[in-house]
Amino acid sequence: MPTSTRTHPMRAGLTHVKEGGMHHGAYILTVVAVCACGDAAQITPPSGTESAELSAWHDRGRLRVYDVEKLPTLGGRANRGNSINDRGWVAGYVSLPDNSARHAALWRDGSLTDLGTLGGPNSSVAWPGQNDRGTVVGIAETADIDPLHEDWSCSGFLPAAIHHVCLGFVYEGGGMRPLPTFPGGVNGFATGVNDRGNIVGWAENDVHDPTCKGNQIRQFRAALWDARTRAIHQLPPLRGDSTSAATAINARGQVVGISGECDVAIGEFSAQHAVLWEDGHPTLIRTLGGIAWNTPMDINDAGDVVGFANLGNDVDGAYNPHAFFWTRRGGPRDLGALPGDTNSTAMGINSERQIAGQSCGAVVCRAVIWEHGRIYNLNGLMAAGFTDSLVSAQDINEEGAITGRLVEAGTGRLLAFVATPRRERH
Repeated sequence: MPTSTRTHPMRAGLTHVKEGGMHHGAYILTVVAVCACGDAAQITPPSGTESAELSAWHDRGRLRVYDVEKLPTLGGRANRGNSINDRGWVAGYVSLPDNSARHAALWRDGSLTDLGTLGGPNSSVAWPGQNDRGTVVGIAETADIDPLHEDWSCSGFLPAAIHHVCLGFVYEGGGMRPLPTFPGGVNGFATGVNDRGNIVGWAENDVHDPTCKGNQIRQFRAALWDARTRAIHQLPPLRGDSTSAATAINARGQVVGISGECDVAIGEFSAQHAVLWEDGHPTLIRTLGGIAWNTPMDINDAGDVVGFANLGNDVDGAYNPHAFFWTRRGGPRDLGALPGDTNSTAMGINSERQIAGQSCGAVVCRAVIWEHGRIYNLNGLMAAGFTDSLVSAQDINEEGAITGRLVEAGTGRLLAFVATPRRERH
């Protein structure tokens, strides 16, 4: 189920899917297009309508220019920053030198720390899963094989479905520890942690759910792990639904996530409904009218929610979302996409209501920011001399710094980045 104290998708979330799958398949196509055609620089400057919008922004007396830092790797080709906290720390994942697996990663002051695994080959900070106190959460495979050979939610975020048991983890004090599942369950997934240390995500129980499809067999429910004891507590689905998953938590303890069928445990009809939990009680969040992929990605401390959802013309649940912004007072608003693009996703929001995300066409995805109700291609806001291509903006902190993924000009490598606002003039 892509802070102030946040959590990001299950097949995108519920958004961040594995390379080659769902909308992140779209930005893998971006890599193909850029590397094959040599047009990385062409993606960088805004053109047409984007130029007009950017000029209008500048005409209002606001000028923000970003400097980009490419973050170090272990030598592998696929890397991404998924979370940036208010200390400027970035968490995400890096590929191993032989590209055989990926590990959860933490970048502090430009230095990379490999967070390791729980005994299996892979791990990842797949959502904006860290707080400002140094706690990082994510997913990691163990050495054990799932006795039912489920593909589980982690298969959408790791390089391959190899049926290792996958658990949510918490990394603090220099070590990684597993988070418990519900009784009888095997797999778990951690997405977000607030500054109180409360962690959210989802985990399996022992129910063999008839709404599960494919290789998924066990039911799963949204989980809240206690800050002190790490005991697991259930956040129930909406009445009539069988499963739920939590994707983000704010400083006030408000939690957002999804509710629906078990499906294949990676979004789609698992996200029939978007949900807000307050004091453990679920409330429906109305989105854009679609029957699937209704996925909140983040909630700021004011209770503003962003995410992605299929539109009302969705008849079969196929993934084709638009980014949305929701408030209790105003309800949902479709944030749209860049001109010519067909879908978009909103990943993170700060207290200024700056929203980071991605806009995608058939073969190209671009990192974007929404501000004052308008969408801007981040590639057009870079300092002079920038030649790489920003393809996703995964998170944004209170200072407006953004992390995500870029395609490096000349090499085609997928790298984590931090884009920092250089100045703002009024």
